[in-house]
Amino acid sequence: MDSGRLQNLLKHFPDVTVLVVGDFFLDKYLDIDPGLSEPSLETGLETYQVTSIRQYPGAAGTVANNLRALDVNVIALGVVGEDGEGDDLRRGLHLIGVESDGLIRAPGRFTPTYLKPMLRQGNTPPRELNRFDTKNRTPLPVEIETEVITRLHGLFTRLLGIVIADQVSERNCGVITDRVRLAISELARANSATIVLADSRERIGEFRDVMLKPNTREATRATGLTDLAAGRELHRRSHRPVFVTHGDRGMYLFELEGEQHIPAIPVARPIDVVGAGDSAMAGLIAALCAGGTLAESALVGNLAASLTIQQLGETGTATRAQILARFEEASLP
Repeated sequence: MDSGRLQNLLKHFPDVTVLVVGDFFLDKYLDIDPGLSEPSLETGLETYQVTSIRQYPGAAGTVANNLRALDVNVIALGVVGEDGEGDDLRRGLHLIGVESDGLIRAPGRFTPTYLKPMLRQGNTPPRELNRFDTKNRTPLPVEIETEVITRLHGLFTRLLGIVIADQVSERNCGVITDRVRLAISELARANSATIVLADSRERIGEFRDVMLKPNTREATRATGLTDLAAGRELHRRSHRPVFVTHGDRGMYLFELEGEQHIPAIPVARPIDVVGAGDSAMAGLIAALCAGGTLAESALVGNLAASLTIQQLGETGTATRAQILARFEEASLP
């Protein structure tokens, strides 16, 4: 791919609309100044003093944020609770331009939240203390499951691209339940022109008839195999192309025509790999929807990840202009 071809792909990103379906979390950061700590009068324990609060859409919301940074239009489909965290999550998605009317309010459910106390000392990067996770540990109610599937049917044929973000480890307790996964497979099989790309923390090996984007650890755990063998097995199961991300090795592509290695973009250290997979996912699906080949789109995903890993202490994003500049400075063929 040359610079002109990449520019042409990037030019079409604002014309693309992608549905992100799955587990939208609220990432909430509490900035703590240890110099202000004081003992509790009631317990004698040290009480941390919060000096600022930051909150952003996380998990599926991170993919959505990366897509919006690339000027891709995004529709969110997920489940939140009737709580303040749900309001904060909706507000956060609205601020980055995501259509969030597809977030279903479910009485009795939590809005999944990662609460992250961050200890700030001088000019050093903040240090994360023990995290507090709020997740649903009971199965998604059948009526909410049905509503998710109904909305999927209504949206599926209207969109060229769909990202599945399966974040919750506990089976059937997140949005992508066994029943929802089956419905996605049936829809994808009946609508082969729709680009569906799945990412799953625990169950990537259970998806059928959709493209997959696991990292090497997820692929190995799903198949019991390692490296290339794991990718081949996932491709055999899914009947669709598979992209396996492999850190500083880049990405491996498995398709009917064979296998390809798309190398990572070399970058200077230090780096922070948090969120790299989500930025790669955003670049990948955006380029596929813009008409890129599988290999071209994998390269765009690698370019996006190479930019976000250099944004230390935050879940970074990459813009179209940054991707083009990184491609040209790397002198890629």
